[in-house]
Amino acid sequence: TVEVTEKLMELCKLLSAKEFQTQIEGVVLLLDHCRSSPQLVSSNIVQIFDVFLLRLQDCNRKVKQRALEALTLMTPILRDALHPMLSSLVLAITNSLNSKHSGIYAA
Repeated sequence: TVEVTEKLMELCKLLSAKEFQTQIEGVVLLLDHCRSSPQLVSSNIVQIFDVFLLRLQDCNRKVKQRALEALTLMTPILRDALHPMLSSLVLAITNSLNSKHSGIYAA
């Protein structure tokens, strides 16, 4: 529907923005969509997570930490829907284990 398309476009726009505050808004919105309408995220998982993965690998530690924290909350909600993105997610998360920033490492 048009409403779903608009939500997806807004989400991807926020997640792919240049400003880190806007990227964080996108991460928060994604988490909100996971909680309020998990079917929307599940049925568009590849499109959404192609952009979200960039935030998991972001050079800005605030964005990266917020994305990792959000992912821990999204995983139980999305469960099986994450399968198409699993290898990409594991790679992004594994790279974060090397972080010297305690918040990123902990997330």
